[in-house]
Amino acid sequence: MIDRSSPDFFAVLARELYTAVLSDVLDELGYRDQALPPSIRPLDDALTMAGAARTGLYREVYEVRAGENPYALEIALVDDLKPHEVAVFGCGGSTRIAPWGELLSTAARARAAAGCLTDGFVRDTRAIRRMGFPVFHAGIAPLDSKGRGQVAEIDVPIACAGVRVLPGDLVFGDADGVIVVPQAVEGQALDRAFAKVRGENRTREELERGAMLADVFARHGIL
Repeated sequence: MIDRSSPDFFAVLARELYTAVLSDVLDELGYRDQALPPSIRPLDDALTMAGAARTGLYREVYEVRAGENPYALEIALVDDLKPHEVAVFGCGGSTRIAPWGELLSTAARARAAAGCLTDGFVRDTRAIRRMGFPVFHAGIAPLDSKGRGQVAEIDVPIACAGVRVLPGDLVFGDADGVIVVPQAVEGQALDRAFAKVRGENRTREELERGAMLADVFARHGIL
């Protein structure tokens, strides 16, 4: 069993697990709605993201008020990121908000954060790809969030692309998408995920040796 007390916890998850196996074990535990929709894609599908959620709740706005810093809470969240945390920005499906870009990626990476997940848009994509910072997003657009969207609350339960995310939940993303593992079942889910990976490895080895799929499935029950 591995848990967050291990200094290698998130690195081991990123190296050995993948979204499909986490989705499968959460299905078994009755949590069948933890995968974000396929519209949420990695900016770089060669990267894996595993970390603890830090949440920001966006609301749409239609003006820039004089004397107001529209980025205040966004900046507060990014400046407070700890190693292995993921900035998760819920934009409510807005097509007007691009909350993440190069400078936020630079600041987050300097704090050893694990990545960003948003159901809004991302910009400065070439620069973010060059720095190798994991970002999962709903689209690419040049829009500044100023005058279009503003963080109303941080570190509160949110919905990101329809999936509930609580502060501290495990957020895992790779080329296949993003899974949110609720803390309430994290230990069970991870135990089952590592066991399933071991079973899949045995299944793969037998199939590579030419065994019949039906026979291998009958032995291991893994497909």
